[in-house]
Parts: sequence; structure tokens; C-alpha cells
Amino acid sequence: MTDKQLAEFFVEQRVLQPSQAEDVLGEVELNGKTVAQAMVDGGFIDEPGFYQTIASGLGTDFVDLTEYEVAPEILRLIPSGLARLQGALPIAMSGTTLRVALVDPFDLQTADDLRFALGKDMQVVVSPPEQIEELIKQYYGADSTSMEDVLKQLGEAGELLQLRQGDGEAAVEAEANATPIIRFVDLILYQAIQDRASDIHFEPFENEFKIRYRVDGALYEISPPPRHLALPVVSRVKVMANMNIAERRLPQDGRIQKHIAGRNVDLRVSTLPTQFGESLVLRVLDRSIVNLDLEALGMPDYIYNFLLEMIERPNGIFIATGPTGSGKTTTLYSCLRKINTIDSKLITAEEPVEYDLEGIVQVPVNEAIGLTFARVLRSFLRQDPDRIMIGETRDLETAQIAIQASLTGHMVFTTLHTNDAPGAITRLIDMGVEPFLISSTLEAVLGQRLLRSICPKCRATYQPNDTLLAELGISRGEIGDKQFYYGKGCDACNNTGYKGRKGIYELLKITDPLRELINERAPTVTIKQKAIELGMVALRQDGLRSIFAGDTTIEEVLRYT
Repeated sequence: MTDKQLAEFFVEQRVLQPSQAEDVLGEVELNGKTVAQAMVDGGFIDEPGFYQTIASGLGTDFVDLTEYEVAPEILRLIPSGLARLQGALPIAMSGTTLRVALVDPFDLQTADDLRFALGKDMQVVVSPPEQIEELIKQYYGADSTSMEDVLKQLGEAGELLQLRQGDGEAAVEAEANATPIIRFVDLILYQAIQDRASDIHFEPFENEFKIRYRVDGALYEISPPPRHLALPVVSRVKVMANMNIAERRLPQDGRIQKHIAGRNVDLRVSTLPTQFGESLVLRVLDRSIVNLDLEALGMPDYIYNFLLEMIERPNGIFIATGPTGSGKTTTLYSCLRKINTIDSKLITAEEPVEYDLEGIVQVPVNEAIGLTFARVLRSFLRQDPDRIMIGETRDLETAQIAIQASLTGHMVFTTLHTNDAPGAITRLIDMGVEPFLISSTLEAVLGQRLLRSICPKCRATYQPNDTLLAELGISRGEIGDKQFYYGKGCDACNNTGYKGRKGIYELLKITDPLRELINERAPTVTIKQKAIELGMVALRQDGLRSIFAGDTTIEEVLRYT
């Protein structure tokens, strides 16, 4: 449940007035408090009353776990991995019903998953989340359910899970909801969130079933399960995403919202029919690890200051450009958050909406029903917006309406897929946009990449060889006494030498000399040369800044620039 929905719940329960709910949400946004803290600090309710109200609203009991002792035989009813993954603590058996305290008592899907996995009736009770999490740590200890344990359980289930592509829907659904399969999929999701993965890939091949995580832009394979588990595992994920498990010949998209490892996580699910079964990819949208503050993006000061000034302009177009996964949307979201004030209306068109931004009208584009970027944009102009964000400009029609919006007094933010900032101009001309329209509306283009950061725990200095320096375009004389760093590899970074990512940027400001070149349809190379003459720092040069600051390695900069 989002903070906004929780505040609305308390309005429905007549604990808060609508205006007080807004004050509470303001506290949550400004000071990073939970809704419970904000309501208690505001004097609207005391802490036991907060949870008692939730329990009453859900028709269940409030249980204070401060002095609570859980019997060992009750604890054994939920395996440790499942308890940690679902934020679920078993507290008592009442007849044939297991009473469970959930970190998120509003999450009906989790209660259903537990009912399936354990084969028991459930009664969800309400307790303070920090008490539940503390007792889960205390009773279940460190993470002891290993992938090997679960694979062993799957092996013991043996023949039960020998499904074939031709089996009926009922058989597939039964296997997808078999306890070992549920535990296996839950553990995969839990491990991915713990490792800060951005994507999870399930890939069936002729003789093997691969599962890979993408962490900081690079893919890592985990211990593969037996090949025959591909169908039940993929079907289990499809069940969780409310997709049609009987349809295996067409691509499908779905979404899972789940409380995993103490965090609320959105998972976007995409299936693709292949020769050996369905390939399935989950994009992990974990709000708790994405900081949407403009200050947190690590831009050089001159770019940060220019953006602050530019986003306040009344009209014009600002483009963020780079390949898929280079952080363009995050940059635009951060710009929007900065200007998301009560006196301006912001609307976005996205495919799909990646993060919910409070106070911003976000519209999901749906090509399948004809709701294209261009069609949404036309409607936007009748919604009296001040600023507009278009998830991606991919055709002439969208570009033309964006330009029209800019010319009629709107600031437009959008993204393009090009290799560098100057390439965005040529790309627009290739689409069929008239150069004079580009030169009169475009304010700036920000090119960016995300490079892996060196792990701070195992960072060490070294001297690169001449070949590497030559590839980078610098000589030994130029580096002087500057240090170079790399990561040796340690437990903290899974022996990769890298942990986290940071951006490198190039900012193309559209000035009069560049407008002349655009109007003359000058090639990208000419525009780039002129921009560098006028002071643009190219991506490669900004990469050198990161190398010398000890943030990243030469290999990363060469790989992405």
C-alpha cells in the first residue's frame, strides 16, 4: 500500500480530515518519516491506536509483539526463507487456522501465496512492522535457506514436477502452485533484491534452464535448476503477475507488486515464446534504491547549475539521450521532482510508468489499443499543463507535437536513443523534423552513460599499461602523478570489483553558432566539433574525470564511450 493510499485509509476511518492527510503526506515527503511516525508526531493518534485502527478496518486483531514468545513448533510452520521473503511471522495456531503477523497486512497476494505454500487457512493479524522484522531476525537468524536446499527439495519432489509442454492448463497451474516451486521462485526474487539486481532473466534452452541477474549493468548466472522445472517456474511467475498461463505462443506483459526483503518492490514481467519454451524477464523497480533527487545524480557542478536554470524556463525542449539503461528516465524524473510545485501542472506520457511521482499526472502509453505517444500528447495540450514529459520521442508525429507544445508556451522533456548529445539533432532531422523548428525550440541535450563504480571495500591502485592509455587517448606524460584504481574483488561486491553505478555526462547547450549549423543541416561530426570548441566536455573526457577521481576504471570508460 502506498503512503497516499494509507493516508486515504485513515480518512475513510474518520481519523484524519482530508486536509490533515495532506499535512501528513507532506511530512512523509519532506522529512522521510513513515505515515505512522507523521501521524503520531502530529498528535492525530498514538502508536497502538494507529495499528488498532488498521486492524479494525481489516476486520482482524491487533497484536503487540513486545513481550511475545512464539513456540518453536509454530515457527517451524513457515520456513525461514519464506518468512524473510514475505515479511511473515507465524504467532499461533487457532484450531486449523494459522495466525500470521504480516509486515504489510494490506497485501492480500502475500496471504494467498502463504496459503498456497503452506496448505493452511490463514488469519492475518496487525502488528508494528519493526516488531515483526525484529522477531523474524531473532527467531530465524541469518539467511540459512540456500539455493542448494531448495534445489534439493525440488529434486525430492521429483516425478511430481515432470511437466511437459503439451500438459493441460489445470496440470500446469497445479505444478506452478506446488510448494517447492513457490519457495524456489520466492527465493530467487529475494536473492535478486538482496543483490540489488535490476533485471532477472529466466531462459529455457534445449538441455538447460538458465537464471541470470543483471547487477550494475552486467549479467551474472546463478546455480541453474533442472531443465524440467522451466515450465512450472515460468508458470509460477505468470500466476503471480496475473497473466494467462495457458497462452505460451504469444508475448505477454504483466506486473507484480510485492513486499520483498523489507521493501516494496514493483516487478515488470515480460514473456517471449522461444523454440524451447517461454523466456521470461522481470525488470525490478525498487523505489528504495533509486534516489530521484537531482543533487544525488553526481553531475559536474556546471551541468547541475545549468539544469537548475534551464528547467525553470517557460518553454523549450530538453532532451536526455543515451542507450537503454543509461539512466535517462531517472534524470528526467529528478528534473520534474525539482519543479513539482503547487503552482505548476506537470503531465507525463510513459511506456510504462516506471515510478509513481506524487503530484504529477502520469499517463501510461498503450500502443496495443492505439494510445500512442502522439495521441496522448494531443490530449495533453487540452489539459492546461505547464511542463510535459514524453517518455520517448520515436517518430515524426510525436516530435512535431512536442515542438508545437514548446512553441505554444510549454516546457517539454523527452528522451532519445542516440550515441551522444550531438547525434540527437541529426536523429530528429532524419525523422523528418524541419531544421528551423529544431533550432528555434531545442534548449539543450544531455548525453549520459552509467558506469560501474569501483567497490570501496577492495579498491586498490595500479599502473595501467601503455596499450590501455593509448586506447584512452592519453600519454604517460599527461597523467603525471595521477592515480589509477581497480577493485580486487571481495564478498561485499560478489568478487566483481564493482559496486553501484555513477553517471558520466556531456551537455550540449544550443547557442546561436550551433543554431546556424542546424539550419544548414550540418552533419553530427561538424556539430560535435563546434560544440567542443564552444566548451562542451565530451563523454570520454567526463569519463577521465571519473577515472582520476577513483570512481571507475579505464575498462568501464572504454566500454561505454
